[in-house]
This record gives sequence, C-alpha cells and structure tokens, in this order.
Amino acid sequence: TMAQSKSLLVLENFIGGKFVPCSSYIDSYNPSTGDVYCKVPDSGKEEVEAAVKAAKDAFPVWSSKSPLERSQILNKLADLIEQDLEAFAQAESKDQGKTITFARTVDIPRAVSNFRFFASSILHHVTECTEMAAMDCVHYTSRAPVGVAGLISPWNLPLYLLTWKIAPAIACGNTVVAKPSEMTSVTAWMMCKLLEKAGVPHGVVNVVFGTGAKAGEALVCHPDVPLISFTGSTLTAQRITEKSAPHCKRLSLELGGKNPAIIFDDADLSQCIPTTLRSSFANQGEICLCTSRIFVQRGIYSEFLKRFVAEAKKWKTGNPSDPTVSMGALISKEHLEKVRNYVRKAQTEGAKILCGEGVDSLALPSGNQKGYFMLPTVITEVKDESCCMQEEIFGPVTCVVAFDTEEEVIKRANGVKYGLAATVWSSNVGRIHRVAHRLQSGLVWTNCWLVRDLNLPFGGMKASGIGREGAKDSYEFFTEVKTITIKH
Repeated sequence: TMAQSKSLLVLENFIGGKFVPCSSYIDSYNPSTGDVYCKVPDSGKEEVEAAVKAAKDAFPVWSSKSPLERSQILNKLADLIEQDLEAFAQAESKDQGKTITFARTVDIPRAVSNFRFFASSILHHVTECTEMAAMDCVHYTSRAPVGVAGLISPWNLPLYLLTWKIAPAIACGNTVVAKPSEMTSVTAWMMCKLLEKAGVPHGVVNVVFGTGAKAGEALVCHPDVPLISFTGSTLTAQRITEKSAPHCKRLSLELGGKNPAIIFDDADLSQCIPTTLRSSFANQGEICLCTSRIFVQRGIYSEFLKRFVAEAKKWKTGNPSDPTVSMGALISKEHLEKVRNYVRKAQTEGAKILCGEGVDSLALPSGNQKGYFMLPTVITEVKDESCCMQEEIFGPVTCVVAFDTEEEVIKRANGVKYGLAATVWSSNVGRIHRVAHRLQSGLVWTNCWLVRDLNLPFGGMKASGIGREGAKDSYEFFTEVKTITIKH
C-alpha cells in the first residue's frame, strides 16, 4: 500500500557530493521480521557512468593533497562515525540481522579503526633507493595513486568491509566508486551523510547502490576504473576476472573459505570450546573466517563433542536487538533455505545432526515469527568428500570429525579448494609451528581466533582469492610504483 511505502526508508545514490534519486528501486528486507523496510536504488550503467565521471573529476585535486592532509580528513571521518556509533550499530543490526551486541562491539568500532589505521599508516610508508657507485647511478622508487578505484563489498560485515576498502583507497590518493551489497546498504548511505562534514571533497567517495549483475557489472566493465577490490563469492570473482581482463585491471579478490579448526589432544579445552563456538557461530556463521570443519584428535573427541554441543545449545537465538541474544537472523529467505539444504543433504548421506536445525525447536518472540532464524547446528559422522565438508555453507553450521595423526589431519585440512584461514589448538609449540607452516591457508590462528593486526597481510590462497590487504599490502595495491634512475 502507498501508506506503507511512505514509511519505508528510501536510499539514494551519492554521486559528486550529492544524493541523487534513482528511477527504479529494489526491496530490502529486515531479516529478523521478514518485512520490506527499505528501498535501495537499482542502479545500472547510467548511474555508474555519472559516479565514475565525478570520481575522475575529483582525482587531480585529491591526489595532489599531501598524505598529512588526507590523513586529517580520514581521522575526522572516523570521529564522526564514532560519535554516531549507536545509530550505526542499530542500523547495521536491523539491516543485516546480526545481533546489536556484535554490531556495537565488532562492526562499527572496526569501521572506525579502519579509517584511523590508514590515516596513520599512510604517514609512515617509505620508498626504496639503491646506489650503483661504479656506474655513477642512483635508483629510487616513487609511488602515486592509480585513479578511480571500484570497490564492491558484501552483506555479512557491511560497513566493516566497505571501510576496509575505502580507507586505504582514499588514503593513497585515489578516488572511489563503491557498490555495497543491495541487501545491506543502509550504513554506507549513513556514512555518505558524514563525508562533507569530515572535509572529503565532492567526488572523492561516490556510492552507487544496486545489484552485482547490473551496478557491479557496469563498474567492473568501465574502462576508466583501473582497479577493483572485491569481497564475495568465488563464482562472482570468476566473472569479475573475465570482465576486467580486456582492460588489464588490477584485482584484489577476497573470497570464501572452508576453514578448518584442528584440535589436538593437548589443547586447553577451557579456552578452545568457547572460542570454537564463536569461530563457528559468530555473526550467524556468516563470516568468511568461520571454522566449519572441526578436526578433533581421537583421544578427546567424545569429550569435546559432548561439551561443544552442550554449550552450543546455550546460545540464545532471537530478536537481534535483544542484548541477551547470541545469534540473530540470517541475511535472507533464500540464504536460509540454502543453509538448511546443506543440513538436509548431510542427513540423507547418513550424518548425525547433534543439535540445531531439525533437532531442537526454536522459540521466537511474536514479532520475529517470519524472520530468517536458525539454531547453531553441529553435524558429525560426515565424510570428508561430502559437500558439507567441501563447500562454503556460510551459516551457523559446523561439522566435527575425528583424526588420529598430525600428518593425516594436515592432508585432510588441505583437502578443499579454499585456503583462507585455519585455527590450531595445542599446547605443544613445536607442533603449532610445524602444522602452521604446512597448512595451505593465508591466515593461521593458534589457540585463538580472529585476532587481527591490521599491519599484517590479510587474504587467502587457492580459491580463497588473489592478493593481500593490510598496511603495506593495501598501499602497494592502491598505488602505482615507478623506478627512476639518475646518472650523475
């Protein structure tokens, strides 16, 4: 009805420092109620064209500012987001389905620190210089921003991952056209309202909302966008690679994971169990770093399983705005169905579901009956070649299996197409180093999970992506290097 659509939040594209209405819109749902609550622009070629033009026009002035000037602006933007932290957290929780607690303590603080981190790191990069005395030559390198960066971010950690791209891109002097996920666009739109106040010149940050198939494709195919940073699925990354190949674009791709947790029988279970629950079910399991294959050494397998399942059953699932809830709603009806299908598939293969989906009943508050909820689900007696052990499920589902030897578990852990993250639990330092060296994984956490130093490279091997991001790595990606030789 008209009355209903009047109360909906309507987003607009942000192009050249102005909010611009769009001719058509997509419905965005509140995952915890199943209702449409927001209209998102359904942008395409025309809107992307306008945004790229604005970014190109803004490039000469922005790229000629000193790193210190850009740094001050980034810090101001961080302060403004931090002042609005509660409003941002509420919006992220409502739009994505994550708990208000997670948005308050993880998503929004991390978005703030992304800007602060790159505001600082940009002041500390140095270039190289070598001398060739015998030839009277000195060589040095110089780095310059590349131009317009195309940034495509996903729906699981919306502002967190968008700012992880925007911050280094603009810190290095590029201008950007960003496309957040059409399912979670609200916090990006809220951030746009703060850009002018932070002193970001018009056209430096442009945000175009819409689908990957329309807006994303137009951005990837645009001849004036020399770099693309993308976080999302391996399938979409293949398409981006094909579409950008004719233009020889520079790509940074952070893709999925099928991450193993390897728990040796000398692990400290009092630390391991609560952390492994988080690494399996935090953010409804919708983090590319979640552990969805848990290998437990046979000596402690039954004890681990008993304690793990007992603790998983204590996780409260429900209204994301309830501060006592540990798990909110999944992103969409389609995604919930996809995750449930994996559990059904495991059952038909003869696996055991120990808790969660189809085993325990989920009691929801009256306003959340139509939301996309699912309980933390633990599967056991599943074969390594099962799709549940091979494919990224991206939901609150984890498989627990036993292993005997170190040699065997390394081989099994590496036996998937992905290689993003791994966790290892043991109190034997020698073993930790040996195993960490042999795992095909861009990140290995031992006796912890998701402890990040933004200085260090982040990214995956194999089908988990191309390139790394981090202080030095992002700087290298977002700048073009030139070697200069002077004979004197």
